[in-house]
Amino acid sequence: MKPILKVNNLKVSFCHDNEWHEAVHGIDFEVYAGRTLGIVGESGSGKSVSNLAIMQLLDRRKSRIKTDSILLNDNDISRFDDNQMSDVRGKKIAMIFQEPMTSLNPVYKCGFQVMEAVRRQQTIDSGQQPKEKVIDLFRKVMLPQPEVIFDKYPHELSGGQKQRVMIAMALISNPQILIADEPTTALDVTVQKEILKLLKELQQENGMGMIFITHDLGVVSEIADEVIVMNKGVIVEKGMTNEILDNPQHPYTKGLISCRPPLDYRLERLPIVKEFLDGIWIDKNQIMKELRIQDEERIHYHKRLYSQEPILKVQNLKTWYPLRKGVFGRTYDYIKSVDDVSFDVYPGETLGLVGESGCGKTTLGRSILRLVEPSSGKIIFEGKDVTKFDKKELREYRKHAQIVFQDPYSSLNPKMSIGEAIAEPMLVHDIEIDAKKRKERVCQLLEEVGLEVSHYQRYPHEFSGGQRQRICIARALAVNPKLIICDESVSALDVSVQAQVLNLLNRLKKDFNFTYIFISHDLSVVRFMSDRVVVMFNGKIQEINEADALFNNPQNDYTKKLIDALPGIR
Repeated sequence: MKPILKVNNLKVSFCHDNEWHEAVHGIDFEVYAGRTLGIVGESGSGKSVSNLAIMQLLDRRKSRIKTDSILLNDNDISRFDDNQMSDVRGKKIAMIFQEPMTSLNPVYKCGFQVMEAVRRQQTIDSGQQPKEKVIDLFRKVMLPQPEVIFDKYPHELSGGQKQRVMIAMALISNPQILIADEPTTALDVTVQKEILKLLKELQQENGMGMIFITHDLGVVSEIADEVIVMNKGVIVEKGMTNEILDNPQHPYTKGLISCRPPLDYRLERLPIVKEFLDGIWIDKNQIMKELRIQDEERIHYHKRLYSQEPILKVQNLKTWYPLRKGVFGRTYDYIKSVDDVSFDVYPGETLGLVGESGCGKTTLGRSILRLVEPSSGKIIFEGKDVTKFDKKELREYRKHAQIVFQDPYSSLNPKMSIGEAIAEPMLVHDIEIDAKKRKERVCQLLEEVGLEVSHYQRYPHEFSGGQRQRICIARALAVNPKLIICDESVSALDVSVQAQVLNLLNRLKKDFNFTYIFISHDLSVVRFMSDRVVVMFNGKIQEINEADALFNNPQNDYTKKLIDALPGIR
């Protein structure tokens, strides 16, 4: 079979401080009609940059692209000018980006944006109006009530719905090749499963080739026919997906597979990619032998854990948001984000909180800290009802209960150095007044989370996503809390960095006896981290049980649905 796209010796360089640095070092690959090529690797491996280079979407002032050829149906598009490439982009090669919210204009309705793309591509059938074309596309990607979605703004849609709008936009001209760049990373498992199914169905219908870029080998196993593994701008391994996943040859590939939390057994800690590159780990059997937690050990630990008095009791908690209409703002209904929720959390426990987007898990976490005011119910922390605290008492409570948010960049002030950001909670809570001692404490925290003292004066933009998340953890530790709520704190990280952060959280828990409420849509991560798991749906608890019991024998149909949706290297 002849490939639709053939990339030969692609090199990409970027200019930094007036010097050129090569980021992609001469890679080759092919894409075939009706087949999917998976490209995997850590952030910075060159997988997205390579495909942006193919599309000529890199800033020419700051980048250089060298290649023997990039053949699209035997035409070398690397030699095309801007006018020629405008006929390629969207019409022959379309691209879906990772974050649909940044790709959709927030001030225009979804239908209008796709309709403009329809007009540009001039793909309207005879007698068909642009609006009709868009609604047909929305129906094709299985958006509910496409006529309603047409008139909605991006912020009014869920993550899965926004991603479907982007898919519809990409499919306007029935492209020969679809490049999907991390299209499911921020989606919960059920929506992710739907998106992957949709892409496969559309591919079969149109016979298009697909490049699927991801850091998640579990997702690759679900959708890709062939896979290439990239590390530091080089392809380290390539082949059929099942062969690569079942019998990886390169240590880097073995590391990527192994640092993903397993679904069928528990590990004391996750191995990391560097350990494979250094030759510490050889295979899965060695990891299981040295790091696996035995059932007897877990049972003994839980028996001791649950013999204590709970540090936190949530009783009949409700957080409702009124819906109003009319001149006088009359309340006609409520959004019941958290609806009559009750559970206990024990000292030293990690309580996992899972569910689809919109189930109420984040609102619950924020309600516990009173970042969102509950409508009714009780939050008992160390015997005191948090819902009745005044400002002074609430301030004292937040010394003991902290939160680590999902997006570390937006939760860090870009104008504050890292040292200032970590020290800020100490100033707010009057924990360490002496400036010298405060700096010593910050430096200690930096080392505690695996960063360097020299990072003190640097700013958030100078750090990677994983490093910024470590900074946020250090900031939460600054006030010596007892309870830490981790709200999707690793969901945006690639699997290798994720493993490092999860190991860090577990080590800190062991060293300082922290109590965690761990909120996530990633069930494999939740199982690895949690002692017990709470499953939420529509603001209510559907099931609560010890993690292993819940995953091995779920009792609720919704829980079964979540577990069945997990992509797997099982």
